Amino acid sequence: MTALFITFEGPEGAGKTTVLQHIAQRMQHDDVLFTREPGGIDIAEKIREVILNKEHTAMHERTEALLYAAARAQHFFEKVKPALERGQHVLCDRFIDSSLAYQGYARGIGMDAVKGINEFAIGEYMPDVTIFFDIQPEDGLARIAAAAERETNRLDVEGLAFHHKVYEGYERVVKENPQRVRVVNANQPLEQVVADVWDILSEVLDVK
Repeated sequence: MTALFITFEGPEGAGKTTVLQHIAQRMQHDDVLFTREPGGIDIAEKIREVILNKEHTAMHERTEALLYAAARAQHFFEKVKPALERGQHVLCDRFIDSSLAYQGYARGIGMDAVKGINEFAIGEYMPDVTIFFDIQPEDGLARIAAAAERETNRLDVEGLAFHHKVYEGYERVVKENPQRVRVVNANQPLEQVVADVWDILSEVLDVK
């Protein structure tokens, strides 16, 4: 079976990172690479520290978009692409759709402009399947507020209007990519969300 690149996307507090951890436990004996953005490797993790630092409130939106693209390029070519070429499936927490929704739409740079930045960074590589964790901004932010152990980053503390823009950006991504994006209702108990994601993975990866 051809190795697949599968990404998990969603607004803040959607629970995708937690779900991915549960999926990793269930697939620990399978030949699958689990990773995240921004980060996943040393250089990209250092860029992540700059992007998400709550003290960096002066960061311009174009700087933010370029830093995400830089982290993505290093992570993709150092870690993701080699794994796919080895025949490993790759499951990644966030990818280019995050930049389209956050920087392209919510920051107002333009989704086409951000797509262009990322095409320079990684070419025209796109995920084979994207799972979108659908949750309203108010519900996602409430989860973050209630989870004392969760890392709070610079994007978490943006105003509600920004997070609504992010959600609108994701809605556009979903609408424009119906063959690639699968939508999961993230406003359900964790066990049900994990089950729904597992159903999708069972279909596309033929796992049991």
